[in-house]
Amino acid sequence: MTHTGQCLCGQVRFTIDAEPVRAVMCWCRDCQYIASGSATVNLLFPDGAARYEGEVATFVKTADSGNTVERGFCPSCGSQLYSRTIAPPVIPMRIRAGTLDNPGLMAPEAAIWTSSAPAWVTFEPGMKIFPKAPSRSFIEGRE
Repeated sequence: MTHTGQCLCGQVRFTIDAEPVRAVMCWCRDCQYIASGSATVNLLFPDGAARYEGEVATFVKTADSGNTVERGFCPSCGSQLYSRTIAPPVIPMRIRAGTLDNPGLMAPEAAIWTSSAPAWVTFEPGMKIFPKAPSRSFIEGRE
């Protein structure tokens, strides 16, 4: 199945010809900054599965995990489109669920970096909770 999405202003559109591996909410401080105080909701797809049309700006930063992360966003409206770990390069890329034309494609099954979440955050019953980064095998959908 093909999945599509776009930024807020429509300058960037994307197509993904793969199914998501997982859906997670991330409460790391970087995600809280880009989500204006909340978690990011991310669908994990194989790296390179998304094709973008339109200009995508990037920002690269070392995350709390020690990984080097590239974040893609629209330079016109600022919409966060994705993040991907470029060192090490094998972790699936994370597409922001709200940019998908079908944002309800997959509900988050886990919350990660919850030790950084504000005290007022509550989690859905049954949701897997990871105080820091989950295992690589979990992120890759192997457990």
